[in-house]
Amino acid sequence: MFKTTPAFSGFSVDDIPAARAFYADVLGLDVREENGMLFLQIHQGQPILVYPKGDAHRPASFTILNFPVDNVEAAVRELADRGVEFERYGGVDDLGIMRAGGPLIAWFTDPAGNILSVIESSDA
Repeated sequence: MFKTTPAFSGFSVDDIPAARAFYADVLGLDVREENGMLFLQIHQGQPILVYPKGDAHRPASFTILNFPVDNVEAAVRELADRGVEFERYGGVDDLGIMRAGGPLIAWFTDPAGNILSVIESSDA
């Protein structure tokens, strides 16, 4: 039944205008707003729904979006120049990049506290 359904993912935020500014202006994504919700267009896939939960919002405790890039260090530096602060989990270097145990990856949060990452990939 669901093999041909254009399924999509979604996540909540506590402030739609702040999320719109972050995803459009800081990350440079195509963002559409409809009925008080956002739709993030990433690559050629289905849009990702961003919906408001106000005071009921709780940030995801896991990475909700991973952005493959061909050079994590360059992406981290560019995002930092745009005001993005990277998480300082155990094992990351001074830039916030995890360099051991898999592909290079760095985590950051959106204004609602949801966790995102840039991850190095040769397919980026």
